[in-house]
Amino acid sequence: MVSPDPETGSKSAQRDIYSVSRLNREVRMLLEQGFARVWLEGELSNIARPSSGHVYFTLKDERAQIRAAMFRNRSQSLRFTPEEGTQALVRAKVSLYEPRGDYQLIVEHMEEAGDGALRRAFEELKQRLAAEGLFTPETKQTLPVLPQRIGVITSPSGAAIRDVLSVLRRRFPAIPVLVYPVPVQGADAAARIADSIRLASDRGDCDVLILTRGGGSLEDLWTFNEEVVARAVHACRIPLVSAIGHEIDFTIADFVADQRAPTPSAAAELVSPDQQEWLSRFNTLASRLENRLRQALSLGTQQAGWLQKRLQQRHPGQYLRQQSQRLDQLEQRSCFIVNKNISDLQAELNEISGRLKRLSPVHGIAQQQLRQAALAHRIGSAVQRLLTEKQRRLALSSRALNAISPLATLERGYAIVSRLPERHILHQASKVKPGDQVEARLSEGVLLCTVEQTTESP
Repeated sequence: MVSPDPETGSKSAQRDIYSVSRLNREVRMLLEQGFARVWLEGELSNIARPSSGHVYFTLKDERAQIRAAMFRNRSQSLRFTPEEGTQALVRAKVSLYEPRGDYQLIVEHMEEAGDGALRRAFEELKQRLAAEGLFTPETKQTLPVLPQRIGVITSPSGAAIRDVLSVLRRRFPAIPVLVYPVPVQGADAAARIADSIRLASDRGDCDVLILTRGGGSLEDLWTFNEEVVARAVHACRIPLVSAIGHEIDFTIADFVADQRAPTPSAAAELVSPDQQEWLSRFNTLASRLENRLRQALSLGTQQAGWLQKRLQQRHPGQYLRQQSQRLDQLEQRSCFIVNKNISDLQAELNEISGRLKRLSPVHGIAQQQLRQAALAHRIGSAVQRLLTEKQRRLALSSRALNAISPLATLERGYAIVSRLPERHILHQASKVKPGDQVEARLSEGVLLCTVEQTTESP
């Protein structure tokens, strides 16, 4: 019997009674189908990492919280270690854990939010540029001792430019300063700073550059952590000093720059000489130069006196007379030696001419010609005898060959008979039969015959 429905009072309506499992399952399906994947930001707490490799935690803000699970196949791609209190950004789908009916998130991706993400990006870029060699000391340029012009790349309205100009004016006001105005914070700040660095490098108007700005948070200084700024600093052909923020602040530009200064004022002191030190050094050098000149003048005066005394002791006229007499002696000795050499050479020439006449090749040539004629006659005779002998042996061989030649036999009335069509030479009459065709070769001509009868030899 059907009981009436307590709400409608109708007995005909059938109750659809849910089990707890079915309800949780259908609620889970509604949640997963009704919500697309969502991005959430919040603080991590109650983090658990069991041996299965899954990560369970709670994502919360100041007014609410929600349970979350990140399964092993997703957690293996995490680029940081989740810790209590970490601010994180997650991409997840909304779901329900059916056994307990807990509303939860199934996290597919998680990354640090805020300063944590920036610091991770900072470390990644730092490691990559270091691997490329942008931080190596070998690539650093030396700062000029006395620059002719100093360039400053910074905001024209910030405190940094005032500090730099104040220090430069105090230390060495004679050095001109060229300011490249750029924004030091904002969306296009990195690109404009890189363009100014490249412009200063290409123009070459300055001997040294200062890249600077005042202090601030990590986000405020992030422009100087951009890769485009780092590569522009590395490619700059002018020595560059980086002075970003306070002493505790470090940026990528600081690592790439030729030198880093802890503050803008320190950068100005680093690139500019101290005027008082230079004046003191100039005065010291001028005093040393004056002393050296006095010493050199005194020494020159003494040397001039010594040379005057030596010149008086060795008068040039006397020296010239001595050298003239020596020249006459050398001339006489030269003439004697030349004449003697000519006489010796003439005698040697006469002796060689006599020896050449005795050793003249004309007589030897005549003897060799006679010997050559005799040898030619002997060779001709030997060749003639050899030809005669060869002709005699050829005639004997020809007669012997004719004696055994088949053609000579044919001339005596014999014939060579062969069976057709094979043209096999016949030696026996039994090899043919009446009616066969044979060919008889005579001394002159050929006979084609038909066999009528064969007879065996007795």
